[in-house]
Amino acid sequence: MSTFSIHSRLRRLSKTQKLSAAGVSAAACAALSLSLVPAHAETPAEPQASSAAPVVIAGLPQAKTIQASIIEQHSTAEKLVKAADALKAKHATAAKAKAKAKAAAKAKAAAKTKAKAAAKAKADVAKRSSQAASRSAARTPVYADNLNGWITEALDIMKAHGIPGSYDGLHRNIMRESTGNPNAVNGWDVNAQNGTPSCGLLQVIQPTFNAYHVSGTSTNIYDPVANITAAANYAADRYGSIDNVNSAY
Repeated sequence: MSTFSIHSRLRRLSKTQKLSAAGVSAAACAALSLSLVPAHAETPAEPQASSAAPVVIAGLPQAKTIQASIIEQHSTAEKLVKAADALKAKHATAAKAKAKAKAAAKAKAAAKTKAKAAAKAKADVAKRSSQAASRSAARTPVYADNLNGWITEALDIMKAHGIPGSYDGLHRNIMRESTGNPNAVNGWDVNAQNGTPSCGLLQVIQPTFNAYHVSGTSTNIYDPVANITAAANYAADRYGSIDNVNSAY
């Protein structure tokens, strides 16, 4: 009988059924042994009484052979049952290991996906921040460190503070007062005689600079932008706008 046939039959029988089958085989063999009689026995002439002694066959070679065969069959069946149980346990262990490996792979893939999503989100945030910084830098004007740049910057500050004035009005008065020299000082007029000389691009005295100083600009009277905005703020208060000033003010 092939191994496949044995396994096929074992799958259809429980362990108890397999052991019972071996027992049935033993009983059948025992019944067969009772029909055996010694070769030298004589046939009685007349029927014997029912109380005659039974035939003893335990010592016959045939009985020993049958008994050995039964023991061998029982042992073989038991071994096959154990082998089937071991194979079943092996398959169960393999299935469990496979399920565990599959779950681990799934968890690893999920973690990788999550990490990838987090990295992408972080990159997106960094990109948006960079773009915002670039836009901010683009909106922040860069002024040249010369008369044109000083006037342009002063006009932006004046606009933010609601101080009237134009490029032409500022430039015209600056050229008349200091010829564009931010460090110009008038040391001979009445203000100088009173100890407060006119200084800077628009020749502002210190008390006037302090009174009309525009917040956000330097507190140094010689700073070009601070000097222009303070003078324009003073002119707006006294004359309506620096554009209306055409002489010493």
